[in-house]
Amino acid sequence: MSTIARVISGSVSSWVRIGVSMIAQMALVPLYLTHWNVKTYGVWLSIQAFISVMATLDNGHQTFLAYEFLKFGRIKLDKLREYLWSGAVVGLFLGILQIIITILLLYTGLLGKVLGEAHLEDQALIRSIIYVLFALEISWLFCGSVGGIFVRVLSPFGYYPRFSWWGVLSAVVTSIAPAIAVVYGGDLLLAGEVLAIATIAFNIPQFIDMYILMRKENIGFVRPSIKTGFMNFKFSLLLSGKGLLENVRQQGVRIILTPMVGASGLANFSTLRTGANVALQGLNTIVNPLEPELMRFLHQKDQARSEASFGTIWIVLMAIMAPMVLIVQMFIGPIYTIWTRGQIPFNPILFATLSLGVLVYAVSQPAIAIVVGNNLLRSQLVLSIISAIVVILGLVIFIPYFGLMGAGIALLLAEIISTNGYRYVARNWLQENGLIWPKASSRIASASVWITAGGMASMIWIPSLKWVSLILALALLVWNFWRYWKVLPPLATEKAMFFLSKLPGMKHLIIKKAN
Repeated sequence: MSTIARVISGSVSSWVRIGVSMIAQMALVPLYLTHWNVKTYGVWLSIQAFISVMATLDNGHQTFLAYEFLKFGRIKLDKLREYLWSGAVVGLFLGILQIIITILLLYTGLLGKVLGEAHLEDQALIRSIIYVLFALEISWLFCGSVGGIFVRVLSPFGYYPRFSWWGVLSAVVTSIAPAIAVVYGGDLLLAGEVLAIATIAFNIPQFIDMYILMRKENIGFVRPSIKTGFMNFKFSLLLSGKGLLENVRQQGVRIILTPMVGASGLANFSTLRTGANVALQGLNTIVNPLEPELMRFLHQKDQARSEASFGTIWIVLMAIMAPMVLIVQMFIGPIYTIWTRGQIPFNPILFATLSLGVLVYAVSQPAIAIVVGNNLLRSQLVLSIISAIVVILGLVIFIPYFGLMGAGIALLLAEIISTNGYRYVARNWLQENGLIWPKASSRIASASVWITAGGMASMIWIPSLKWVSLILALALLVWNFWRYWKVLPPLATEKAMFFLSKLPGMKHLIIKKAN
């Protein structure tokens, strides 16, 4: 397979995986709530969040090794083998460590608090939680802690797309398997056991494929070096720390939130956040392909093309995301009630707050790309620490007064602070490298978030004028977009027209207007 073919295949598989995740999030909520009550569904979500947070050390370790493997490749095959097998020993240790931590939490009585059921009296459900956790951690021990390292060692040899497609199949299997169990009357225990068994069964043919490819590439077994393994693990702790801090605003917030609001509250929050998660994943399908292009222009000190890349991201925010958020806010109430089978009440203010968080994140994307793409690790770590502190303190301060709304406020506040921090660092980096941050277009892009916030607030607090608020807010967004278009450099408008022409139904309209 040629380099271009590998890049295309890898990109397509990433898009498909995001699509699978989006469809699963939308489809599985009503399915689970049809067969389970809200508390059981909340416990299921808290278990998933617990497993995600526990895997943080593994993820940091594997990310570090992945870059080392890319650096070695075929040139330093001996070193690659040493790092692989030494890393596998550490991975095994980390998987066992997760099980030990879970046992300690169980015997100290903290496990129930972590999962939001500190006073749970249903002994059958308690046993189910324990069995599910151990089943999932054992499957992760072999398929994630160790298996993930072998996936990454084959990337330097051109097999990234191949295992990316394996990842797509994995996403499908791990989404469908427990859902089938639930449809056929399975409780929490059966769903967890089916998920663990399906994960292990799916990975068997993948491991066989790995073994064949490793033999082909002469990646044989060598005696592991405990010293090398734990030295690399020590180096990876920075990545793990950064990942844990960033996870506080994603899956990790569930772990902090669950002891405060219980499993039912977590189900409420997570379900309301589904729309924001789908919008975020949709944004990533546009942003991720643009990042390599943006970095190339920045390193070439090409101001016009850099602004064109910024402009494409902000145009998506202003022309697509902000109007869609307003329209969804207008109609989501009754749809949400049907979607959740009436088991979870709709909170319009929390839904609006979570949606605004995604828009703020979209505004920050060019700045984040600059900071991350140039490996400004210290700045990333500092901003991650600040954001995590804001989220944790916000939850502690706001939830007692505002309930679940407090979580939305904390996350939105952290997103705003993070955006301003990334913008400050990016602006300084551009200035040091002979480039300029596009202040005018950045301000106008941010204004679209304020307009959307005002429109949603008006729809919520003056329901009798919903349609007036929606039409006025959409008109202001059109006006703001026109302002934005006027300040863009010609190259950016040309690129934007090309991007818009690729959207369904837009090509004919743009050609007609040009004529």
